[in-house]
Amino acid sequence: MGLEPTASWATTRCSNQLSYAHHISNNRQVPILNGKTYRNYHRSKRKSGGTITSADVISPMRLLSRYFFREMVLPFLFSLGMITFILFVNFLLRALDRFLGKGLELITILEYLFLNLAWILALSVPMAVLLATLMTFGRLAEDNEINAMRASGIGFLTIMRSPLLFGAIITILLIYFNNYILPEMNFKARLLSGDIYRKRPDMNIEPGIFLDNLPDYSMIIGGKTRDKMTDVRIFSKGNKEAQTSIHANSGTLSTLDDAFLLTLFDGEIHELEQKDYTNYRRIIFARHVIIIPAEDLLLNRRDSTSRTDREMTVTMMRKKIRNYKNRLDVVYGRLAGAYFRTIGDSLQPKSIQQGTQYIQRTRNSINSDTTLTQAQLWKKEQKLRSLERQIKNEFNLINSYLKSRNKYGVELHKKFSIPVACILFVLLGAPLGVMSKRGGFAVSTSLSFGFFLVYYVLLIGGEEMADRNAIHPAIGMWTPNVVLLSVALYLNLHTVRERAPIPMQFLTIFKRKKPIHDSI
Repeated sequence: MGLEPTASWATTRCSNQLSYAHHISNNRQVPILNGKTYRNYHRSKRKSGGTITSADVISPMRLLSRYFFREMVLPFLFSLGMITFILFVNFLLRALDRFLGKGLELITILEYLFLNLAWILALSVPMAVLLATLMTFGRLAEDNEINAMRASGIGFLTIMRSPLLFGAIITILLIYFNNYILPEMNFKARLLSGDIYRKRPDMNIEPGIFLDNLPDYSMIIGGKTRDKMTDVRIFSKGNKEAQTSIHANSGTLSTLDDAFLLTLFDGEIHELEQKDYTNYRRIIFARHVIIIPAEDLLLNRRDSTSRTDREMTVTMMRKKIRNYKNRLDVVYGRLAGAYFRTIGDSLQPKSIQQGTQYIQRTRNSINSDTTLTQAQLWKKEQKLRSLERQIKNEFNLINSYLKSRNKYGVELHKKFSIPVACILFVLLGAPLGVMSKRGGFAVSTSLSFGFFLVYYVLLIGGEEMADRNAIHPAIGMWTPNVVLLSVALYLNLHTVRERAPIPMQFLTIFKRKKPIHDSI
């Protein structure tokens, strides 16, 4: 039986159940062989003395890899854009209060929004991977392409190679993003946010409203027409030696580079010394100029080098962790030395309670010693009390160092655990997509957000427990991934065996009803 093709058609969707198809390239029919047929074709070609080149045969795995990459890219980009947009709008609504009344330039607002887009992307990429996997495998299963691949000798685990490679590429890119780009953008966003917070509102002067945010001055006007103010009253609040008030019939306000220039016309200046009320001065002027500093009215950009844990790279955090480890070693050594000097034992307690027990045991031993005089007992008791106070102080310091070390440890492990979750979401989304094949976009979205919500709750819970020294940071950050891996392996095992791992009857509410003519 020959291996020559019996049909002259081409397909790029792998939706047939034949052993091979045809790929037309350069006006020639090139067989695309699947499974065992590919090996038989290779063996027969060698027996006939010929050689197989890439122009003769296209490997089914190469075709399958390109096909899955093409099928997953568009859903991933769509999911990423949709999720990022939702999170960005939510952030924008919460950040509006920072901009209102600040008189910020548009470029500053856009810069602030762009810098905060980094953490939104770090959160939305894993969700997009899960949603894209669900959508891709759901569509393939609905079009019976998964069944066609299995009938052609391609197992489900073989089908998973390309999606897993896609998830691995996203993981590597996200690790690089989290380690180098995200910390820098978080750092700049925090600095800009602080600068915006400290900036006072612009001098929006309204008639009849007291303006009290000027440096050293308070001001109220009776009327305003365009740039001209009328019935201007100014009160000085910076000079403690004299009370000064200014009243002018009119005035104008202009801005300099770093100050406001207030020009008053036809008015009076009244000064009254606080120490001697009999010393009063009244000055009449035709034109009087007041320069008001505007450092706090303009946006001053700071240049800082101090960074928080979410603004550091892996190298920076490892350095911090080593620093706190050295500090802990110093404290533990100091505590062991105090025990040895007071009790004469090289014990090193692990907690305040354990240290108190050691001291109480020593105290009971001293009190039962009849050879000691009253003065000696009193002296030893004072040393034990001093050691008790030192224990409390040292362990308070130890707990503080442990919390700081764990805080950096959590962020260190998070930079890797969240990107690795992209691979796990591919493992999880593929069998779920096959099971919910007729649910469409609604089921894919619901399942992806549901599983990611569970993952995020576990992640936040692990972070909180690690910050409180309840568990190690590695356990807190990698436990959600272990849970995901367990569920994913369970689902994949049953999908490979073509058995339903969980009852999916609830998904029927999302299924599209068949048209009447389909059932006839």
